[in-house]
Amino acid sequence: MHIQDYVAAIIFGAIIGVVARIILPGRQPIGLILTVLIGMGAAVAGTWAADRWDLHSDKHLVVRGHEYDWLVIGVQVGIAVVGVAIAALLARAFSSDDDRHHHDYYRN
Repeated sequence: MHIQDYVAAIIFGAIIGVVARIILPGRQPIGLILTVLIGMGAAVAGTWAADRWDLHSDKHLVVRGHEYDWLVIGVQVGIAVVGVAIAALLARAFSSDDDRHHHDYYRN
């Protein structure tokens, strides 16, 4: 792997994470870095799952010479949605009442 492969993985992970946040209704109290990390993990897990269960289509997206299977992307985004939802639930569960009150006070 070359440095551009790592950069592409980070960018692709960021896109998957952001798409997951857009799909999920409501606000998620997690930051951009965690969103990108979840997206990167989802990209890896989704690729593995698609290969494991032979989930591939004949529809592809080509970006700068890299070919992406739309069904694999769907699996990756689905895993990212679940990951972002779990992270948001954990963030809410572990935030104190003072944090929530402070946030609500300044939101109104």
